[in-house]
Amino acid sequence: MNLALTDPFILAQDYPEALTGKLRSGHATCLRFNRRGDFLASGRVDGTIVIFDIETSGVARKLRGHTRQIQSLSWSRNGRHLLSSSQDWKCILWDLSDGTRVRIIRFEAPVYIAELHPYNHLLFVASLFEDQPMLVDISGTVPIKRQLPTAPRRLRMEGEDINEKQAAQDAKQSTCVTIFTSLGNHIIAGTSKGWLNIIETQSCAIMHSTRLCAGVVIFLRLTASGRHMVCNASDRVIRTIHVPDLSKIDLIVDDIKVEVEHKFQDVVNRLSWNHVAFSSTGEYVCATTYMNHDIYVWERGHGSLVKILEGPKEELGVVEWHPHRPFVSACGLETGRVYLWSIVTPQRWSALAPDFAEVEENVEYIEREDEFDIHPIEEIHKRRLDLEDEAVDVLTIEPAKIEFEEDSFSMPILLDVGDSESEEEIVAVGPGTMRRKSPGEGREWMNGAESGESGEEQGTTKHSATNGTAKSQTKTRKR
Repeated sequence: MNLALTDPFILAQDYPEALTGKLRSGHATCLRFNRRGDFLASGRVDGTIVIFDIETSGVARKLRGHTRQIQSLSWSRNGRHLLSSSQDWKCILWDLSDGTRVRIIRFEAPVYIAELHPYNHLLFVASLFEDQPMLVDISGTVPIKRQLPTAPRRLRMEGEDINEKQAAQDAKQSTCVTIFTSLGNHIIAGTSKGWLNIIETQSCAIMHSTRLCAGVVIFLRLTASGRHMVCNASDRVIRTIHVPDLSKIDLIVDDIKVEVEHKFQDVVNRLSWNHVAFSSTGEYVCATTYMNHDIYVWERGHGSLVKILEGPKEELGVVEWHPHRPFVSACGLETGRVYLWSIVTPQRWSALAPDFAEVEENVEYIEREDEFDIHPIEEIHKRRLDLEDEAVDVLTIEPAKIEFEEDSFSMPILLDVGDSESEEEIVAVGPGTMRRKSPGEGREWMNGAESGESGEEQGTTKHSATNGTAKSQTKTRKR
């Protein structure tokens, strides 16, 4: 019925048009939608992860385990597990069924970005600050870390060797971002010298390398199909790249070609881009700008600018596009709010009935003589008797309709008021009484960050201890 009230031309629109809402729970620094698009994970400056429910705009769960700013978030395929990386040199794999920490992996350097394998949530790749990237297997009790190469694979002619200058330049490179391909058999890595390396997951060897630009490769993201990739670099140019089919049986390594389809840039103002994202279908590319509050949207097929989304009066950081709808979210750098852009759909009430007419002003309506007459009691009683003669089948069990995939996961609803708030930090004092949480309250979980218990369990222990202390003090005063 709601779809019938919507203009069909608006339903066909593929990109948002206006700022329609905002979310708030702390200072957000990174965002990520799950595969189904019903939850939005937000990483905060204080190390807390907040998961918003898109339909209700409320907080579904809070995860506490990091002590520094969250750098990246990555969902598993079924939406049950979430991988977070932070500036505290740790990556944590969360189980969202109960909010516990499945694995805690520590590194020797801060983590740029960590990405889960598309089909195995116990395997991920991490890019480290001024260090070699790691392929981490956490299927066992002890994580297995394998270093990935950074130096590009240069094509050499017969009898030609790499000179010392090139070898010295390759040794200075560092990997800034790593992602898996759509099947997970290969890893695509971007370096600080503008190189793009394709690494085989099983052997951890570089198959192909190509030079994209002279700057730093800041960010990489694939479409849902995995056929196209967007690259954000420090040379103020956004590139869309056609990803070759690496799953061929007769693949020849020397014939791999990475082709740049389009380049998006602001020639006049020479704007720098903070973050980029693909649309749900991969037809559009959106980007947030440095020292600007607008979001630019380009059409990938023609390479033309189709929309500039006006945002709030602050610079925007990470931007994410909904996986199924024309719905964009971005976080502000100053306030940390999460802003939402979508399509404003005016209702068409004439779609309810063919003879329904919309009028711009009040019109005098003359009713028919029998239009609102009440039916006689005899007729109503006869209808009830006719309904009683119908045979009702109470034994047949109809199969339930499966709307989602078999391996899909539904997050349980969180009923604790202290964890489900969205705007203010509030706690329950008594029955029907709330108060705002003090700035230092609720931070005792940091002392137990090394232990295995979750933030929710520690919070429960803390509240019970506090209540017991308050009771003992009250009894002492009465005496």
